[in-house]
Amino acid sequence: MLSYILRRLILIIPTLLGILTINFFIIQAAPGGPVEQMIARLESTGESATVRVAGSDRAELMGRVGRSAGGEGSYRGAQGLDPELVAEIEKLYGFDQPLYKRYGKLILNYLSFDFGDSFYRDKRVIDLLIEKLPVSISLGFWSTLIIYLVSIPLGIAKAVRHGTRFDIWSSTLVIVGNAIPVFLFGVILIVIFAGGTYLDWFPLRGLTSNNFADLSIGGKILDYFHHLALPVTAMVIGGFATLTMLTKNSFLDEIGKQYVITARAKGLSRNQVLYGHVFRNAMLIIIAGFPAAFISMFFAGSLLIEVIFSLDGLGLLGFEATIGRDYPVMFGTLYIFTLIGLLTNLISDLCYLMVDPRIDFEARKF
Repeated sequence: MLSYILRRLILIIPTLLGILTINFFIIQAAPGGPVEQMIARLESTGESATVRVAGSDRAELMGRVGRSAGGEGSYRGAQGLDPELVAEIEKLYGFDQPLYKRYGKLILNYLSFDFGDSFYRDKRVIDLLIEKLPVSISLGFWSTLIIYLVSIPLGIAKAVRHGTRFDIWSSTLVIVGNAIPVFLFGVILIVIFAGGTYLDWFPLRGLTSNNFADLSIGGKILDYFHHLALPVTAMVIGGFATLTMLTKNSFLDEIGKQYVITARAKGLSRNQVLYGHVFRNAMLIIIAGFPAAFISMFFAGSLLIEVIFSLDGLGLLGFEATIGRDYPVMFGTLYIFTLIGLLTNLISDLCYLMVDPRIDFEARKF
């Protein structure tokens, strides 16, 4: 088992390298990079420009916006700017170096978790990630935990009562929950419970209150969950349908197998058969889907919820970095997302072993 874990950990390195390499060259070829965006902003705003850039060198660069020598730079959008100014902008963002040097520097820095500085925020990328991480962890962890606690018992109950009135009505609720987008649930909750039109029971912004530091330990816990209640509820309502139906179908498939009939014939009760035999086999496919469900809920699934409820997390940070072509932040978030995803897959395999000790990882090469 230990050798299998070590092999999987070693395989994380080439996997990360491959993902970073593919995305690096794709992003470099995409139009509208940070140099073009800076030039466009400088041309459109002139000397009164207030472009968000980080660092004293960039602030000094802004003072030279008024030049218009009429020369042509390496970018077609730079025809009205001094070529020297364009060259400084390229150097500012590291685009004065050849592509292979930029790629080599990226890989070497990322091996030591040095993600560099944000192009548009006066902060290191690692500091931004650490700052935003608690929000995404809170949303992803609690939503995933509640979804599993609700969906697995509900799916088992639907399988045992297949075809009954309970199964039909619960399936109707599941279908409705699956059909309505998560962000729409968020808007509905805001309108009803966050002072939109009716009740004003829950806060609308942030993960904690302004006086959070002055509260007692119990008060901090209550304040934390008070802020999380609506966004987590929206994500749970929009995310439990798939897992519920997967659980039901998995248990139905196992219940119809010969070993279940044999166990019942030996005099075992329904619960003994269900939780002593069926549960272990039926849960394998559910555990297999845990990494994808967790990562989806942890990052991609929380993006719109972060926007709606003004929660400044990793999803919103990555989205804004992509729109603004903030490459260091883009690659930093990609690196962290991928690393967490790969580690979660390894944890999923360990969960397999806990559910079914018959699985032998030592027989697998990868």
